[in-house]
Amino acid sequence: MKYMISGGGTGGHIFPAIAIADAISRKDAEAEFLFVGAEGRMEMERVPAAGYDIVGLPVAGFSRTNMLANLGVAVKLVRSMFKARNIVGSFRPDIAIGVGGYASGPVLKEAQRRGIPTLIQEQNSYAGVTNKLLSKKAECICVAYDGMERFFPVDKIKITGNPLRKKVVDGAKSVSREEAKRKLGFSPDRSLVVITGGSLGARTLNRSIACDLKKITDAGINVLWQTGRLYAGEYTPMALCYGPDTVQIVPFLDHMDLVYAAADLIVARAGASTISEIQATGAASLLVPSPNVAEDHQTHNAMALASRGAAAMEPDATLEGRLGDLITDLAGSVGKLEEMGLQASRMGIADSDDRIAALAIELARKSKK
Repeated sequence: MKYMISGGGTGGHIFPAIAIADAISRKDAEAEFLFVGAEGRMEMERVPAAGYDIVGLPVAGFSRTNMLANLGVAVKLVRSMFKARNIVGSFRPDIAIGVGGYASGPVLKEAQRRGIPTLIQEQNSYAGVTNKLLSKKAECICVAYDGMERFFPVDKIKITGNPLRKKVVDGAKSVSREEAKRKLGFSPDRSLVVITGGSLGARTLNRSIACDLKKITDAGINVLWQTGRLYAGEYTPMALCYGPDTVQIVPFLDHMDLVYAAADLIVARAGASTISEIQATGAASLLVPSPNVAEDHQTHNAMALASRGAAAMEPDATLEGRLGDLITDLAGSVGKLEEMGLQASRMGIADSDDRIAALAIELARKSKK
């Protein structure tokens, strides 16, 4: 059977898409895939690296601040609609799967116009405009949170969780915290806090940790600080003031399985993939939602955990000047960290990729009849 998977833009959309394709391949040995992404975005490199074919659409997101620029975006959307028509007509998929991102809209809309079944994977606890519009004609909507009937027809909703990088989750569970700290170069006898703002980095997180780094280390807490590519040159020299067994400052985090296993506390944004990995690994976290995302969905993601005692949460606007105290207070309360990790793990779904794959295969088989 033929499967078309559309979406991307960030790792939070791309990695789940690849995980779904891998799970379908395990269940359907004759599966054929075509990914559709946005030209110039990271999926155009990551998907081929994972062994799948991809084509790009000249699509871009609308600007909330530059209305004039949206004229060009509208032109690109029209071009993308026509190109999606050709791509869907040529490949003739048995099902189209949308994982979010700029390319999902044109592809799923065209598939629905042709009567091809569509499956939407909504990763966040607050649904975006595109998915809400597409849901009206979708056969199935896979979600990760309760209460999504606020946005979608209740009879189409399946709670599947968000697909994860299995290597990360399985690896994190296979090593003790003490051993993971040793492998990362830290003492197993001191608390370790991990600060990460994603591949590009988060300005507020970087500023805040830079101001309070000495306060944190003076409290006997080691720090693994991922600055992101954009901020590496500005902050990585600060590590020279400390030993590598106390503070490590890096542009990227490799070996995320060891990072999750080693961290006593993770300070991070509240993107869907990060949230799901925190749940799957049972990590204690301080979530700082990005204010620069559509529909403020990261705040809703973070609140879904914080309301259950599964994470601590601090708004981006109030973080500077408070992060050091927040970290030292949390790190000093081992019982609270353990409780957050336990509650987070209770919210996780480990086999979401297999659940979504099974639903996709079922819909594809029905369309063949």
